[in-house]
Amino acid sequence: MAAASSSDAKAGKAPIVIKKYANRRLYNTETSSYITLEHLAEMTRDGRDFQVFDARTGEDITRSVLTQIVMEGEAGGQTMLPVSFLRQIIAMYGDSMQAMVPHYLEASMAAFAENHAKFRDAAMKPFEQLAKQNLAMFQAATDMMTGGRFRTTERAPPPQPTPPPAEKPAASAEELALLKEQLAALQARLDGIKG
Repeated sequence: MAAASSSDAKAGKAPIVIKKYANRRLYNTETSSYITLEHLAEMTRDGRDFQVFDARTGEDITRSVLTQIVMEGEAGGQTMLPVSFLRQIIAMYGDSMQAMVPHYLEASMAAFAENHAKFRDAAMKPFEQLAKQNLAMFQAATDMMTGGRFRTTERAPPPQPTPPPAEKPAASAEELALLKEQLAALQARLDGIKG
């Protein structure tokens, strides 16, 4: 099957049937519309499984159509296949190891896709951590400025009648110095993030 590793195949969906007519037009039987090779390329990128059949003979020509998509991508300046790789592939035709090549390439691409997904996830983790740190610092600054009356992750409670303020003892010079030091440290962290 053309895209055996696609999400459609994993989900157990039948592949979409595409018919190719003598005039080189491709017909998507699912949407009852004519499509282009670019549509098939997009379906492949989206993980949609399809099979292409010659409309006249009924022959499965999926492999040759996928190869045509690759050739057009290579000719269009989106080169991915190094010349040395292409030479090695050509040299393998007729070789006693030819039967092993498709399985090797399929396993290699599956491993590459898995590593790519892991790398992408790992690359996003520092940004998630940075966002959490920024939110925590913002919350700390908000709490410091409002005395903790408002939380960014919670809804502010409805206003309650406030009793007359009780006499608070004046803050000592030591407490004020500590608060100023904490505020300066918080400001330095915020400046570090901005820079």
